[in-house]
Amino acid sequence: MDQQLPEERIVDIDLAKEMQDSFLEYSYSVIYARALPDARDGLKPVHRRIVYQMGEMGLRPDKGHVKSARVTGEVMGKLHPHGDGAIYDALVRMAQDFSLRVPLIDGHGNFGSLDDGPAAARYTEVRLAKSSLLMNEGLDEDVVDFKPNYDAQLSEPEVLPAAFPNLLVNGSSGIAVGMATNIPPHNMREVIAAARHLLNNPQASSSDLMNFVPGPDLPTGGIIVGLDGIRDAYETGRGSFKTRARVSIESVAPRRLGIVVTQLPYGVGPEKVIEKIKEGVNNKKLQGISDVSDLTDRNHGLRLIIEIKTGFDPQVVLDLLYRYTPMEDSFGVNNVALVNGRPATLGLRDMLGVYLAHRVTVTRRRSENRLGKRKARLHLVEGLMVAILGIDEVIQVIRTSDEADQARQRLMQVFDLSELQAEYILELRLRRLTKFSRIELESEKSQLESEIAALETILASDLALRDVVSAELTEVAEQYGDDRRTTLLEESAVDRPVVGRAAANVDAQLADSPIDVVVTSSGLIGRVEQQTSVAEVAQKRKKHDAVSRLFATTTRSDLGAITSLGRLVRIHVGDVPACGAQFESSVAVSLAKFLGLPRGESVVSVLGLDSADYLLATKRGQIKRVTPDFPAKESFEVIVLKDGDEVVSATPVSDSDEIVLVTTDAQLLRFSASGIRAQGRIASGVAGINLADGASVLAAGVVPAGGEAFVLTAANSDAAIPGTDPGSAKLSVLEEFPPKGRATGGVRAHKFIRDENQIYFAWVGTSTPKALTPDGKPANIPSELSKRDASGARIDSVIGSAGI
Repeated sequence: MDQQLPEERIVDIDLAKEMQDSFLEYSYSVIYARALPDARDGLKPVHRRIVYQMGEMGLRPDKGHVKSARVTGEVMGKLHPHGDGAIYDALVRMAQDFSLRVPLIDGHGNFGSLDDGPAAARYTEVRLAKSSLLMNEGLDEDVVDFKPNYDAQLSEPEVLPAAFPNLLVNGSSGIAVGMATNIPPHNMREVIAAARHLLNNPQASSSDLMNFVPGPDLPTGGIIVGLDGIRDAYETGRGSFKTRARVSIESVAPRRLGIVVTQLPYGVGPEKVIEKIKEGVNNKKLQGISDVSDLTDRNHGLRLIIEIKTGFDPQVVLDLLYRYTPMEDSFGVNNVALVNGRPATLGLRDMLGVYLAHRVTVTRRRSENRLGKRKARLHLVEGLMVAILGIDEVIQVIRTSDEADQARQRLMQVFDLSELQAEYILELRLRRLTKFSRIELESEKSQLESEIAALETILASDLALRDVVSAELTEVAEQYGDDRRTTLLEESAVDRPVVGRAAANVDAQLADSPIDVVVTSSGLIGRVEQQTSVAEVAQKRKKHDAVSRLFATTTRSDLGAITSLGRLVRIHVGDVPACGAQFESSVAVSLAKFLGLPRGESVVSVLGLDSADYLLATKRGQIKRVTPDFPAKESFEVIVLKDGDEVVSATPVSDSDEIVLVTTDAQLLRFSASGIRAQGRIASGVAGINLADGASVLAAGVVPAGGEAFVLTAANSDAAIPGTDPGSAKLSVLEEFPPKGRATGGVRAHKFIRDENQIYFAWVGTSTPKALTPDGKPANIPSELSKRDASGARIDSVIGSAGI
């Protein structure tokens, strides 16, 4: 018998209506169940399910980490019927401290970076962060409604209690159908302060709240430029602002300035910046960059070094970097969140208002739940106290009853108990009938009555309820809040980067403008605005420092640093750190560090590479006059030294000057510079002073003939540990010392007293010096002038350097 086929059933439907209905269902699903956060707890469904399920699994901060794959499987199997990839991505983001201002997950393992993705779920481990306990706090006290999960086998909370405003603190981003959300993170302390203000002043405006929340506080720090867009976002829910990297211009290599980046705009990684820099250099959009290196590590954080070529203005290069790289980025604010299941665009006041209404409801429901539990417990305690007072009769009633139901009824009749009280007494263990248990019950009853009164007071007054919410928020801010990371600047307070067509025509080379370079006695170098006298710089100098040299030069000129090994190292003025008009010593750099000198080589002096001759003096008494006809090299020898010899002084000299040499055995030789002829770079000089056995040249100076000059000497014992014996010091005028011929022995400059046998410090100059200790502190020296062969006066600290 042939099987009869079922009759075909074809239903005609309107395609347009079917498409519209399907699209609306899909849109609602994406908006409500995936892409948009709830304005109350600031979480999307997947994040809420992860935090809730991890709480159910007992993955508290004081427990061990578990595999991320296990958490992903639990959430997918019980609550979130979507792919494990989406769940793991959400889990990873909640563990990244560069994505969330207050991470909700404590991750162990590789959770990625701004440039790289995380390891697979089987390799990483997680547990709840302490802040997540605030999100789940009170779930067992009926503070929120629960709903069935996707297969109606389990239940899940519709929203988490959220003891802090997570939507504002951690922000959110997502793309739905026909709408998107992009909310920046904020500082917890500031947000809670604004929430408390709105709680106490319901009529407060967004402008009032901005006094507490001036702007976003991004996890990666940086600088927000322009607050008008932020004000628009707080008023209307939509706006934008620009973020800039936090940078400093530092000496990053010998004789090389660089831009050091320590914080980048939100969501921008160093590899992306490096890629854009290389692209800009290759297509000639970026000028003056010689190298880029990424020194970022886990211990020191982000450190991106952009080296600047010699002769280029770091500020102009930085402006070009802002123009052509992500070191300046824009953030579009779109505060869209679900309110009562519907998407809404919210301003600052609206977001805080929705959250506070949620917290008030949570606190009320929690108080009602606690009140009910305490009243039920008090009811049982009162019944138990009745039983203890008449325990013999209670036992008699129970023993004479045939069954439990009869005993329960008779206890209710005899002692006027409720059914719950009677049932509790029947289940009572005999050990609870001691005298001590009675005292415990009386104490528990008193405590319960006090707690019930307090809860009833809270529930009876809306003001008291708000006070509880405010106090709890304050406690959260104190325990979990931290300082602001992001700096906020009005757009008028910063330089705008070059834009558009003008950027292509920018010359990043330094303008050849006049400038002064300052060298201090402690070895710092920096440049200041020109027309600054030595006296003016001296007044602005570092407290424990003195000015050694002041050069009037230009930004495209070179200076020369003479080292103890007889080398001249070029210093391009444009690479010297700018120290403002007042020589900010915190910006100035050490000469030895700036030049990158090896150990054992030190800077003797810094000289201008102009037409003036230089006089070099060595420890073994050699002197050499050098004409600055130097090769175009970074460094080269200017004197050939014998073994064991070193340069101790380098000073400009002319025929009208006098040369002064001071030795360790207190001899001073003064003679005219006119008899010293210039020599080539490979020469070793001529004899300057005839040294006694064991003596050496300690200092040399060049002063104008016939002008006023001073000599400072300090003596001590060579048996003392260096730096421990201050000895005595003497200040004299140079005229006290008669001139003699070159290569003679000189005259006595300091009479040694008991326990003194050497000069350990000497200085020659045209004005009264300021003496410093080796660590840069002021050193007292005699103010009265002494005869040339006089002994010095005792001083209380060792002299290490001197200057103006």
